[in-house]
Amino acid sequence: MTLSSLNPRVNFDFPQERADLAAAFRWTARLGMNEAVANHFSLAVSADGKQFLINPNQRHFARIKASDLLLLDADDPDVLRRPDAPDPTAWGLHGAVHRLVPHARCVMHVHSIFATVLAALEDSTLPPIDQNTAMFFGRTVIDGNYGGLAFEEEGMRCAGMLGDPRVQVMIMGNHGVLVIGATVAEAFTRLYYFERAAETYIRALQTGRKLRVLSDAVAESVAHEMAVYPDMADRHLAEIRAILDEQEPAYRS
Repeated sequence: MTLSSLNPRVNFDFPQERADLAAAFRWTARLGMNEAVANHFSLAVSADGKQFLINPNQRHFARIKASDLLLLDADDPDVLRRPDAPDPTAWGLHGAVHRLVPHARCVMHVHSIFATVLAALEDSTLPPIDQNTAMFFGRTVIDGNYGGLAFEEEGMRCAGMLGDPRVQVMIMGNHGVLVIGATVAEAFTRLYYFERAAETYIRALQTGRKLRVLSDAVAESVAHEMAVYPDMADRHLAEIRAILDEQEPAYRS
């Protein structure tokens, strides 16, 4: 039996992974970082990274439950023929990343406002002007060759830019942002802080005044210190789940 023949509403293996991902969807909606019924998060659940969970086609982030998540195989294109087939752009982008970039265990793609504004600038570099922006120093890649909706060809092209294990964020020019991590907690915390960093930078530009940019040495030191800060990402997600357990426990079902 292939993964494409499984019914994700009946198959509820990987309960911890499903609940973590569902919590991330719900919290992203609360932050207003999702877009209508578009955008996608995925999480590898096999050792090779090719089997992954992803949100169902055109389901609002605020309603996603753990049992809703589709279980796909990046090597099985027949998933697009399933009755519960994923969004073709979700398959094109996330399928390509999970097929080609095994260290990208969790992949989050949104069109959040400030990250997308940054992606729309002629120079989409995020300079280290504060602690949050410094977190990403030397850890982003800028895609300046947007070619349209992320069907398979576009997805393969984007995945090909994520080979460097230092890269945590792809600033998708004229499109949005893609964040990767080893876990849901790590990827979501990066997504949260990247949006905050982009907002700080855009608002600083709006003042029209000269920016105070950190030195490369200080920025790299901050990025490293934040990367190894004890339990930050795990505690962030744990607190989100604690709030949802009280207010929206259906996310776990």
